[in-house]
Amino acid sequence: MRERIIVAGAGIIGSVIVKELLAARPGAEIIAIDRDLAGSGATRRSAGLHFAAGRTDRTRAMAATSERYYQALAADDPRLPIYPVALDAVAFGAAAESARSRFVNAGPIETSPIRAKAARGQPQGASVWSVPACHYSDVGALTDFLVRDFRPAISMLEGVTIARIEEEEGVAAAVLSTGETVRADRLVLAPGPWVNAAAWRAMVAPLGVRVKKIVAFHLNAPVDEGDAAVLFPEEDAFLLPLQHRGHWLFSYTCLDWDVDPDAPPPGVTRQNLDEAQAVLRRYAPDLADRLRSGRVFCDAYSPSREPIVAKIGGSGRIIFAGAANGSGYRLAPAIAAEALSLLDD
Repeated sequence: MRERIIVAGAGIIGSVIVKELLAARPGAEIIAIDRDLAGSGATRRSAGLHFAAGRTDRTRAMAATSERYYQALAADDPRLPIYPVALDAVAFGAAAESARSRFVNAGPIETSPIRAKAARGQPQGASVWSVPACHYSDVGALTDFLVRDFRPAISMLEGVTIARIEEEEGVAAAVLSTGETVRADRLVLAPGPWVNAAAWRAMVAPLGVRVKKIVAFHLNAPVDEGDAAVLFPEEDAFLLPLQHRGHWLFSYTCLDWDVDPDAPPPGVTRQNLDEAQAVLRRYAPDLADRLRSGRVFCDAYSPSREPIVAKIGGSGRIIFAGAANGSGYRLAPAIAAEALSLLDD
C-alpha cells in the first residue's frame, strides 16, 4: 500500500515541504490542505528578505542551508521571483561586533557609506558591514509557482479547514470541514500563524508558541537599480528596495502579542507609525516622515526564537513544522529538511 502523508498548511513552509516530499518519496500519496488559497496569509504579505544570519548556531546553519536551496532553485528556473540584492548591516558602538557575529561570512566592519541611496550615507557613529549572497522574493508569487508545478502530482484541497486531528491506531486522521475524514500514515502540520487553531491546540500547547502582530511600512522613495537593502540588527528592522513593486519597505519589530489571525488587529495604527518612525529616525531621519501605509499580518514565535520541528501528540505520526519567528521564508527549506528527517525517524 502506498504511503500517505498529509501536509496541513500550504504557505511557503508547507509548500516547500510538499515539493521536497515529492522528490524524496516519489511513490507516496501526498494530500495538501489549506484553509484558504495556497500561499495566502503570512506568506502573501511576507517581505521575503533572505540573508544568512541567526542568533544561534542552529539558526545560522539553517539560514545557510536555505540560502543554498534558493540559489539552486533560481538557477534551475530563472522565471522565479527571486531577486538578488546587496545588503549592508548597520549597528552602533560596541553592539556592532556582537551583531556581526550572527552573520555567516559577513564582510569586515567598515566606515564606508551605506549603499542605499534612499538612506543617504551612514548614520553618525555607526559601523557598517556587507552581507553576501542575499536576495528577496515575492513569496506569495513564488509559492504560486511551487504549487502550480506540484499540483498535478498531489491532492490539493484549498479552502478546506481541518475541524480536528485524531490519532487512531496506525494512522493520523484529519476531520475536514466538508465532513470527510482523511487518514494518513503521517501528518505534517505547517499552520503558520494559525498555530493555536482549535483542531490541534491541545497537541501544540506544550510547545509554548505565541502569535505576534507584524507591521511592514511602504516607503515611497525612489528605488534605483543596484540599491542595497539595509539591515539594523540591533532593532530587528530593515529597509528593502522592492524593485518589482517600485517602492521601499521598512519592517520593524512590533510588540503586539497574542493576536488572533482570524481576527487580526486593525491595519497600521498611530502607535505602529510612532514606533516605526522612532526606529528609522535613529538611522535615516530624512525617511521617517515618509512612512504612511503598509502591510499588517502576524506570525508564530517560539520561546527559544528558533523554529520548531518536532513530533507532537502521542502516536509519533504528527510533526509540527513552524514557529519560524517571522523568518518563515528565510528558513523554510531548512525547516522542510528537518521535517523530512523526522519522517524518516
